[in-house]
Amino acid sequence: MRVGVLTGGGDCPGLNAVIRAVVRRGIQEFGLEFVGFRDGWRGPLEADTVPLDVHAVRGILPRGGTILGSSRTNPFKENGPGRNGVERIKDNLAGLGVDALIVIGGEDTLGVASRLHEEGIPVVGVPKTIDNDLGATDYTFGFDTAVNIAMEAIDRLHTTAESHHRALIVEVMGRNAGWIALHAGLAGGANVILIPERPFDIEKVCSWVEHRFQTRYAPIVVVAEGAHPVHEELTATSGQFDSFGHVRLGGVGQMLADEIEKCTGKEARCTVLGHIQRGGTPTAYDRVLATRFGLHAVAAVHDEAFGTMVALRGTEIIRVPIAEATRELKLVPAERYAEAEVFFG
Repeated sequence: MRVGVLTGGGDCPGLNAVIRAVVRRGIQEFGLEFVGFRDGWRGPLEADTVPLDVHAVRGILPRGGTILGSSRTNPFKENGPGRNGVERIKDNLAGLGVDALIVIGGEDTLGVASRLHEEGIPVVGVPKTIDNDLGATDYTFGFDTAVNIAMEAIDRLHTTAESHHRALIVEVMGRNAGWIALHAGLAGGANVILIPERPFDIEKVCSWVEHRFQTRYAPIVVVAEGAHPVHEELTATSGQFDSFGHVRLGGVGQMLADEIEKCTGKEARCTVLGHIQRGGTPTAYDRVLATRFGLHAVAAVHDEAFGTMVALRGTEIIRVPIAEATRELKLVPAERYAEAEVFFG
């Protein structure tokens, strides 16, 4: 059997660990042959491949990013002359002698994989997103690394905020789900945490900031990029959309800084962590989780358990339908946010 491997969507630490585990176990234990597709779904759309053998995956475990490259290409938006995206992928897989695909990605990439499985393409999914918002799995790799990076930034910002008696706003990633903001804010001792699931009252935020200043400490506000005020939708966007229809977010942190300065009369500055959260070497937790996902994904291919995704439940790796994983986002529940609210102000 010849198996294709691709990584789609935003990059994150741990992708290379999955690729390494898939190839090592697939070749050594199951006698499979592998081919890597470049840049997400663009690879199978254009038959753009790279060799993927044991030599190709040596030394990549600690590396961030993905040796295969990634993109936000959507095959269902690619309608060339005479053939649509699905037909092009089917033709290219047949021409390359690829019998199955291992697809490593988040909501959008796995959503495409689920639809392609319905079109008769054998696929197995691996959940990847720093946002930790995929259903059917307790954790996704990349999340732990992103949280640790954000936590370290918050630790550093505490000292400079107190030196200058400023309010500092830390904007982290999280379009629809506030898991990074919640975990990093709790771990870093933030005084306010704002997430997309709970629209915020700017006057209440300012009162928490004021209270923190009264204790002679400087406040740290952690805000997810998708958070927004009550009665307002996403207020700060670029107006640009990707191929999956998502608007590019950004600016809520600066908006908060401006409002806090107006309300409190204190200096406020915004730090946007952005792609820093995605980059660099993965934590030990993410390396182990990604490796286990890879080992179990290639076993699913060997068992011809197509249309499934590997998932973490407790400490076990299980198989679930890809459609189940992409049906709805895993959002921060009210009770988890209530735990963080104890420390506001």
